[in-house]
Amino acid sequence: MSEPIIQIRHLTKTFGSGEGAVHALDDINLEIRQGEIFGIIGLSGAGKSTLVRCMNLLERPTSGTVIVDGQSLAWTDEADGRQHFIGERELRLARRKITMIFQSFNLLMQRTCLKNVCFPMELDGVPAAKAKQRALELLELVGLGDKAGAYPAQLSGGQKQRIAIARALASDPKVLLCDEATSALDPTTTRSILRLIQDINKRLGITVIIITHEMAVVEEICTHVAILDHGHMVETGTVEDIFSNPKTEAGRRLVYPEGAHIDQFPASGVVRVAFNGGSSYEPLIASLAIDCGVKVNILGADTRNVGGKAFGTMLLGLPADKGEAARAMSYLMAQKDVTVEEVPDYHA
Repeated sequence: MSEPIIQIRHLTKTFGSGEGAVHALDDINLEIRQGEIFGIIGLSGAGKSTLVRCMNLLERPTSGTVIVDGQSLAWTDEADGRQHFIGERELRLARRKITMIFQSFNLLMQRTCLKNVCFPMELDGVPAAKAKQRALELLELVGLGDKAGAYPAQLSGGQKQRIAIARALASDPKVLLCDEATSALDPTTTRSILRLIQDINKRLGITVIIITHEMAVVEEICTHVAILDHGHMVETGTVEDIFSNPKTEAGRRLVYPEGAHIDQFPASGVVRVAFNGGSSYEPLIASLAIDCGVKVNILGADTRNVGGKAFGTMLLGLPADKGEAARAMSYLMAQKDVTVEEVPDYHA
């Protein structure tokens, strides 16, 4: 197992004071390991963006510890309870390791794409010729080698985000923070940007942290996920574990957004089938009909394909014939990576 590259311990963030204080984050504990694509998800106002901005001290925690690549950026002195931060010069150097892209792209509109990518290297004092060469390489990496002389106003939203990614990579970071980086893009462009981020993660070994309110983004490329709810971290684990068995109400709302809390729809002759990561290419209901000669009604379903594996739940109405119902139950319960439970007193 790789070493943690980001460690968050007992982190809190409060805006304002007194009766008007807003507690954005409360006692957050989190470890993100080198090479992961880690999703942080929650509904609007959950504290996601505040958390990611605390990782590079764009927001300064009220209390708690932030460690990036073994270096403490913020910590609470146990002796006097005061909050301390790394010095400004050291922070500037540390931020080279942990760069960020945003929903709004934040490109310099008066600069060409090439000059946008060169900009952070100029700030770091990289010689102009070397910066230009590196910028051209990065433009090729993100698939826009032919846009070096173009200006941001001439680009599509997806192209702007690719330039922003190239600029973020200019300092050879170890961590890429993506704060709702695809929220302004259409679904097709979103998928292409996520594929690019995934490719960068694999090719360069960069740890990626994705802040999003969209579960589809998490299931597309993330390996691990943490769920925030009203400033509290309520669940964390692998994407497979969270999708197969969300343990909290906030987790179930995100995994089953259509209200498929099937355990709230109890029924006579109805069963809840949970898919726990088996192959998404096995047609369970069709196989049941072919192998057992039993047909069932699909009363409700909220399933999804995550990396070729099936997660989610399905509500099935069993046939009235007790023998057929028993055969169906036996067949379903014998399947790998599937759990089955009866749900009494069902009403639609």
